[in-house]
Amino acid sequence: MKIAVASEGSMVTGHFGHCENFNIFETQDGKIVAEASIPNPGHRPGFLPNFLHELGVNVIIAGGMGGGAVEIFNEKGIEVILGASGKAADAVSLYLQGKLVSTGSVCHEHQHHGECGS
Repeated sequence: MKIAVASEGSMVTGHFGHCENFNIFETQDGKIVAEASIPNPGHRPGFLPNFLHELGVNVIIAGGMGGGAVEIFNEKGIEVILGASGKAADAVSLYLQGKLVSTGSVCHEHQHHGECGS
């Protein structure tokens, strides 16, 4: 399974589309077996969910995300986990243990007046 975490360096970011990078974790048998970081190629409506789908991502973890991105991920069969925080690797480990549950933290405005990740 391939899990992407919207990040600022090694930390989960509050808003998916404006992250600095995506930490991509390859997992097998409930363990992380490989990790890579790729820069965010740019925030354009609908682009990032398709970009991550093309990379073979099965799960996306972020602090918050807009509803349009959530819909596209759902259409692609990619599980969306929102409300995460802390280190990206820790979030993935918690997910693999079944202990990371989505809060459904959907951003409703692009100005992000404290709504994302709350």
